Amino acid sequence: MEGRRRWEDMEMDCLAHIFRRLSLEDLTLRVPFVCKAWLRAAMDPLCWRSLNLRDLDFMPWSDFTKTFAAQYALRRFSFSGFLKLAVARSHGGAVELKFPFPFGASFRDLVFASHECPRLKTLALPNLMLADEPQIPELVGKWKELETLEMESKPSSFLEMVGQISLNCGSFSGLRMWGSIKKEDVSAIVDCLPRIKHLSLSKSYLPKEQLVEIIDGCRELETLRVNNCIGFEADEEVVGRAYGIKTFEHEGCKLFGESDREMDECDPLYVHVI
Repeated sequence: MEGRRRWEDMEMDCLAHIFRRLSLEDLTLRVPFVCKAWLRAAMDPLCWRSLNLRDLDFMPWSDFTKTFAAQYALRRFSFSGFLKLAVARSHGGAVELKFPFPFGASFRDLVFASHECPRLKTLALPNLMLADEPQIPELVGKWKELETLEMESKPSSFLEMVGQISLNCGSFSGLRMWGSIKKEDVSAIVDCLPRIKHLSLSKSYLPKEQLVEIIDGCRELETLRVNNCIGFEADEEVVGRAYGIKTFEHEGCKLFGESDREMDECDPLYVHVI
């Protein structure tokens, strides 16, 4: 097939624009080992602007970690080492960083990211120890361009964190978390993030009073997800108040039932706020 252009002969910029759509697994385990041209293109910072680490299995026995260790001749796979490799290849240009929820990341990794990824727009926090939660607000406040924040659960320092976002993150527009949503939490959201556009509180304890306050106080909401929450039912009043929200998801919500009364009263998800 003479005259047909080969993939490896493409301009580096073109290859980089193609490779930026690949997963981190492809960029580390497959593309670099095809040829030198593909290796150079895969090292382009453009390919490393989105660091979605949730797509990878970092368990020590996973195929990914074992293959990575073998390919790079490592004695032992380290999540922190992989994070440093990905961040280094981004050359400070990463705009999205999603830590894996179930396993791998530590508070030290989050601190590292706060120094080396200053331009983040989207951040998904890892699961952290309770002792580390008081330091979250200061770290989150360092990302001046942050637009979206995701958390597996509401941290104990939530009020301080929202305050830091209000002071430092002028383009912030989206929050996702779950937990026991109390009056003071809703007040913080309404007072500090009145222009928030996307809010997800699914699987939370969310009384109707708090939900209504959010709907009435955050007038620019475009998306509100409160699926499978405990504490309210989506009656006519709630649906009517949320009429102006483009996407209002409330499937599976319910008030306390007989089965719920048997639950541990100390469960933070089921604490009544007086």
